[in-house]
Amino acid sequence: MGFFLFSREEREDHVNNREVLHFAAGLTGQNISYGFISSRLVYFYENHMMSKERQHWVGKFMTATYIWDAVNDMLVGGIVDKRRHKPFQKMRPYLLYLPPFIGLLSALLFVNLGFGDVFNIVWLAVGYALWDLLYSFQDVALWGLLPLSTPHPGDRSRIAHWVTVGAGAGGTIAGAFPFLWDMLKGGMQERAIFTLFAFVFGLGGELLSMDAALYRERVESPYHEEESFLQSLAIVRHNPTLIFISLARFSLGLAPKINQTYFFQSEYRNEAVSGFLKGGMAETLYGIVSGTPGAIALLFAGKIIPLFGGMKKTLIVSQVTAVVMRVAAYFLGVIKGIRYNTVPGFLVMCACVAVFNIPGGLMDVAHRSLTSDSVDEVEVKTGIRSEGVSFSMQNFTTKFSGGVSNLIQNFFLFHVLHYAKEEGDDLYIEHQPPEFYKWQYPLFMLGPIVGSLLYILFISFVKDSDERRKEVEAILKERREAAAEKAAAAQN
Repeated sequence: MGFFLFSREEREDHVNNREVLHFAAGLTGQNISYGFISSRLVYFYENHMMSKERQHWVGKFMTATYIWDAVNDMLVGGIVDKRRHKPFQKMRPYLLYLPPFIGLLSALLFVNLGFGDVFNIVWLAVGYALWDLLYSFQDVALWGLLPLSTPHPGDRSRIAHWVTVGAGAGGTIAGAFPFLWDMLKGGMQERAIFTLFAFVFGLGGELLSMDAALYRERVESPYHEEESFLQSLAIVRHNPTLIFISLARFSLGLAPKINQTYFFQSEYRNEAVSGFLKGGMAETLYGIVSGTPGAIALLFAGKIIPLFGGMKKTLIVSQVTAVVMRVAAYFLGVIKGIRYNTVPGFLVMCACVAVFNIPGGLMDVAHRSLTSDSVDEVEVKTGIRSEGVSFSMQNFTTKFSGGVSNLIQNFFLFHVLHYAKEEGDDLYIEHQPPEFYKWQYPLFMLGPIVGSLLYILFISFVKDSDERRKEVEAILKERREAAAEKAAAAQN
């Protein structure tokens, strides 16, 4: 990583490379924690906190929670933008003081005290609501730090690149859990394994995320006393780039699908067919094999994105490729001899997914770069900076989409596939009705195509122009220099 990161000479008007490492490490820690919580919480509560009769409560409850959380995130963004702060320390308090509390809550959410369904669902409601509130402040601060990182759009794209690498590294570490889960199954109860890693990944990741507090803000976001709280939220209407990116990202969740863990735990259960690919091993290898090309591409994002024609075109290419390769993977995966749940078929499936993950791995860099540029654009239009609201919109989109996606998954799991856990049956994942196994692969591989097509529609409205970025940078530089001269004259 260093030979890419340290290729730029360190100067005062550019970002110190050690600080970029601190920023990236903070995102790594946060995504270790979030990656585990977001991917395992629903499964844990459905199978280890609730009885068979009330399993379906979890998905429906979490849908309502996600939607409220999404609305709540916009309020958090407004609070961050309206809060008085020391010069060049708008985000630091949230990055320094909140992670220990978030990490502890992350771990405690996976503790079963044995008090029954009602207590467990209330604990989920209270604990998750508090966790999410604190996490929202931290997440807005982490990504809101990006447009404050430097006044230079070119340098900011470089920073967006490397903090996205850091975030991806955190997701990769959290993604190793299924493999570790399989390794420990023989000697530990499944519930205890989840609780253990809630402390290791949930709490440990958040403690690592405190490293981002060492990053120094280089753009001041002045407090506007005359601006009301509602006005700080309404600033979004001046940001069409942010609106269309948010609609595009939300649309990815509007697809028929099932939880990935159920798919791998059930489809790769027969050793006679899949060999060593047993559940968690298959899920972990799938993430590694299919995701590695995208991770490598991310290291070279600065060179690959221009080849695609810029940020917007990279996003379109990513989803066009996803549609084509998902269709190819599905039809290859139902051919006798290379069926998806055999070792050869598994490798073919991973290869197809790996192809669209190459441009797909660059999506977060493009989203964050375009959003950061849009903050400057809004400042040109209104004279107001809106890091908090702009990046809380990112949270709003993620959670609202997650809520809808969770509702869709819940519907298909319990009402279409008719999944049900039998009390006392340790092999419940193998004892499901025929439709559960029949429709899993079509939903897993083809379902997301619906979201990809909608994404392409919305992202086509985003404007992406290097000439306009240079113009905006020059305008803001002139304004800041004039403001500095005015302030100096007033002091004299």
